[in-house]
Amino acid sequence: MRPDTPADHTTEAERLLRTAARYPEDREPLLLRAAAHLELAGDRARATTLYGELLGSPDLDHPHLVKALNAANLWEYGHEAEARAIIEGIRAAAPLDPAAWEVVAGTLENHDELEAAHDCFSTALALLLTPGEEVPYATRSLLFGRHRVRRLMGADHDAWDTLADTVHTAAVPLDELHDPKRLWSLGSSDPGELRAEITRLRAELGAYRTELSRPFPVALLHWPAAELDELLAAYPQLRDEYPSHPEHLARLEAALRDLHRAGTPNLGIVTGTVPSYEAFAASEAASPTAPELLPQYATTLAARGRAVPWPPARNAPCWCGSDRPYRECHGGG
Repeated sequence: MRPDTPADHTTEAERLLRTAARYPEDREPLLLRAAAHLELAGDRARATTLYGELLGSPDLDHPHLVKALNAANLWEYGHEAEARAIIEGIRAAAPLDPAAWEVVAGTLENHDELEAAHDCFSTALALLLTPGEEVPYATRSLLFGRHRVRRLMGADHDAWDTLADTVHTAAVPLDELHDPKRLWSLGSSDPGELRAEITRLRAELGAYRTELSRPFPVALLHWPAAELDELLAAYPQLRDEYPSHPEHLARLEAALRDLHRAGTPNLGIVTGTVPSYEAFAASEAASPTAPELLPQYATTLAARGRAVPWPPARNAPCWCGSDRPYRECHGGG
């Protein structure tokens, strides 16, 4: 059932918490979703507790995003000073996580601090975009957010606003969607104006849904070196699939580029572990040695929120885990 009431959101949060207990490897995305439902249920104190539990974990995948969400939640229920301190810490750390920047900038915008929001959007884009390169999917919402804030500020278009217009695909142009005066038309008695506003709102809602859902129609499977060694030691029948770890990484990047050239949108990467793969094989009553099980495993991980978008920003760490910028690693070809 789709959550519509506070009670529904609380029920969904409890379900996600139970799922997290069953799948500890997916704890981070599941707890983040649970916290979001608790916020919608009005239980912001409990959401803060969940964020705190996550921040106490030593192996978070997206620590700055968790901090940003925690700050946004704290500000909404009266802890402005603490929220500001967290936000300043994130800005000083200059993370390469576009989602963290989007939450921070959006929080400032929601509290009418447009100059600070604009600075956050601009700082993030300077960190994450390389002039002349294609805009990664995960970074587009930063461009759109900056465009929106600049319209609210009455600023003229600049190069990044033009780029935002270029990558925006909805039927209604960004200038219309972000026009501060358009909401006045809701008070009009003219049916034509109201129909035009409904069209604009539908386009805006569609864009928000696209950004929030971040679907991954194709998510390819990545094995870190240690996990691949363990996998092949246990199941040598898979050596034809993975001749070597460098070859595995090269094939993965090449496959993603081929899919991108073919027009496949919203590509993602999921990272496998041997225990998780074995548990998946058991749940499917299949042998881990079956090569056809590997893409099914990748799809299941993506459905459980484990996919990260490809390609990364050029200056972000490469998806392979090398800690080198993507442009100097697998993105350099």
